[in-house]
Amino acid sequence: MSTIEHSAILEAPPERVFALLERVEDFVDYSDLIKAIEPLGEDRYRWHVKAVGMDWTFDVVITESVAPEVLAWESVDGVSNRGRYHLTPVPEGTEVSLSLEYEIRNRLVEKAVRRAASPLVSRVSQQILDRVAARLGSTA
Repeated sequence: MSTIEHSAILEAPPERVFALLERVEDFVDYSDLIKAIEPLGEDRYRWHVKAVGMDWTFDVVITESVAPEVLAWESVDGVSNRGRYHLTPVPEGTEVSLSLEYEIRNRLVEKAVRRAASPLVSRVSQQILDRVAARLGSTA
């Protein structure tokens, strides 16, 4: 599996940041690449993403939810991936760290994705965190 990591500091306490991140279905509002997220029940969601010129669909299950510190997931169908948000209080607010592992079983597609994945995931992660920060600012 390939791993991508990204982190940022948000000017809000971990409890407020976690409250927004745990609303998985709202991620569709946080990134232009996320086209839809369908709640499937029992902490499962179907993601529809448009990236690298392709449509990607995968089902994930929340594997760990420890407010306000950790939110983790793992795919159960579609693109193999697992990720984890870790929230740490810092003087400025909250450091949010994302670790994402993925595996694509088609070698040609994997090469294209690998070239684009790190900047793409960093962009999406930054978009998500920027929009979460904006939402935190509007609810202050």
